[in-house]
Amino acid sequence: MAIALLLLVALSLLWPQIGELLAQPLRFLTRRRPGDLGGGFLLGVSLGLVFVPCAGPVLAAVTVVAAKRDVGLDSLLLTLSYAAGAALPMLAIALLGRGAGQLLKARAATVRRVAGVLVGGAALAIALGVDRELQTAVPGYTESLQERFERSGSARRKLEDLTGAADPEPVGSVKGSTLRDYGAAPEFRGISRWLNSPPLTVAGLSGTVVLIDFWTYSCINCLRTLPFIKEWHARYRDRGLTIVGVHSPEFAFERIESNVRENTDELGLEYPIALDNDFATWQAWHNQYWPAKYLIDRDGHVRYYHFGEGHYAETEDAIRDLLGDDLPPASRPREPGSDDLLMTPETYLGYSRPARYGGERIVRDAESGYRLPSRLYGSEFAFGGRWTVEDERAVAGRKARLRLSYRARDVFLVLSGRGAIEVLLDGKLERRIPVRGDRLYTLVDRARSGDHLLELRVDEGLAAYAFTFG
Repeated sequence: MAIALLLLVALSLLWPQIGELLAQPLRFLTRRRPGDLGGGFLLGVSLGLVFVPCAGPVLAAVTVVAAKRDVGLDSLLLTLSYAAGAALPMLAIALLGRGAGQLLKARAATVRRVAGVLVGGAALAIALGVDRELQTAVPGYTESLQERFERSGSARRKLEDLTGAADPEPVGSVKGSTLRDYGAAPEFRGISRWLNSPPLTVAGLSGTVVLIDFWTYSCINCLRTLPFIKEWHARYRDRGLTIVGVHSPEFAFERIESNVRENTDELGLEYPIALDNDFATWQAWHNQYWPAKYLIDRDGHVRYYHFGEGHYAETEDAIRDLLGDDLPPASRPREPGSDDLLMTPETYLGYSRPARYGGERIVRDAESGYRLPSRLYGSEFAFGGRWTVEDERAVAGRKARLRLSYRARDVFLVLSGRGAIEVLLDGKLERRIPVRGDRLYTLVDRARSGDHLLELRVDEGLAAYAFTFG
């Protein structure tokens, strides 16, 4: 679609009659009224909705601070300075372009034709994949700029002071082991409650191998790792392995102890779970990921870590290295395939993290009626019926509908409240799911991945938070 639009723009530049025809319905955007900021300014501001910068260390820090809800003057100034740093170069380009336009006004027809040829050539280059070759023609230029500015020593120190995040740094090696030594493990801090265990300390676990797993119960990435963690718990707990799940909540309802306890039971987790509602242990470990795993040896030193899914065989090999001899056979877990990278990404339904929304304009924090669009593009969703869209969730009203175009095998949705939802897949009724409490529900469970259209009929009062996929 984008390539087709570029070709259309090229034609409008080469043949002014086509440009006039296309410009007619959009001309009102350029009109100015007395006292108004002007259509051009508003149009420029709207570009912020589609501006997606490369996520370097500063933007990552802003994201982590938002996830922890640790918003203060420092984080506000950081966000504003990042926005200014991104906007000023674009403003300079706009001003230079306007000045160049004035100088070339006498040759406007020639400029239009040259621009038309360039835009058309760019569209064809993208269609043929030449743009990818151009992007990689000078490898590492973005990394070199980030190393010089965003990853400089002073910048890293400031960001670490703000977020408390930092990857473990090796302090040495251990003879006879391939695992590095990352120093003494931090203690558990600020734990509001322990499940499946009395309160534990890292010092008290000395003499055992400890696997720390930072997770949260509605995070699909965390849930996908749990079968492997449960297998390691069953296989190695009698050989000296202690697993501790540190539950650091992403959503407000994940801070409620009864919700965590209920989901811990349903997921069949028998190892100790620490409720880290204030992110004190998260910050003590300088963590910034869900899920994140840290492995501690019998002397209390961190010897291995991994962020995200995958690397299960590598993690199990590290566990076995620290446990020593006389162990049962390794489980040899299957690693996720490359097809997993093609899935629709996690999709939030609140307005604080909008992405891939393809419906009518959202009315914030007030019930409003929505019409489902006739068509959704890949990985888009839309509301239908009555909904109240809040910062991190959408609450269903009368005749509430939710439609999603997705690519995946399995579909999950975080829901809260009591009621039921009807699941229609490609127009056919798939199942009716009773909702009893705040947790992740399985909507679709298929043997193979595919492209599908999902529609949900949601009972009034139920709240939906985020889609995740498998």
